[in-house]
Amino acid sequence: MKPECMVRFWHEAGEERWFTKNAAFDGALAVRFGAALKEARLGHYDHWGDTPQGALGLVLLLDQVSRNIHRGSPLAFAADAKSLSLARQWIGKGYHQNLPPPRARWLLMPFEHAEDLDAQHRCVALFGTMGLYDMAHWAKLHLDIIAKFGRFPHRNAVLGRKSTPEEIAFLRSGGFAG
Repeated sequence: MKPECMVRFWHEAGEERWFTKNAAFDGALAVRFGAALKEARLGHYDHWGDTPQGALGLVLLLDQVSRNIHRGSPLAFAADAKSLSLARQWIGKGYHQNLPPPRARWLLMPFEHAEDLDAQHRCVALFGTMGLYDMAHWAKLHLDIIAKFGRFPHRNAVLGRKSTPEEIAFLRSGGFAG
């Protein structure tokens, strides 16, 4: 598999499929990219990160496809640490500046998905610097949750974590569900 295949498929799918729960789309991703995701988790596609376009393909696979294929399972987040580590390297190399902003935003998503306050602050700043103000708005919502709870409460049940009374109240009041 080549990173261009992942990038093309993702971008042809479009925003409606990216940000809504869609069992058919999740299933299509599992059939087409499930084996590649397993290989990517093992580091077999790390060489994709040698170029901005390759890095885009790898981050889509590890950070986005993982969430779709394994929705409702701890495996949805299994590649988060790897995704964030790679994204830090790529941002350090300026890859986000070598891609059109609508595509470069995906390189920043591991920061937004991280249960790490420094990563959250960096995400908001990077989206703002890139002029992606709508994305910066969503990143700020993520940052606020991490600043308040140190984690995303909506992941607690899936990850087998006990929720605090404050987290339960937040979720019951319609708290952001990611």
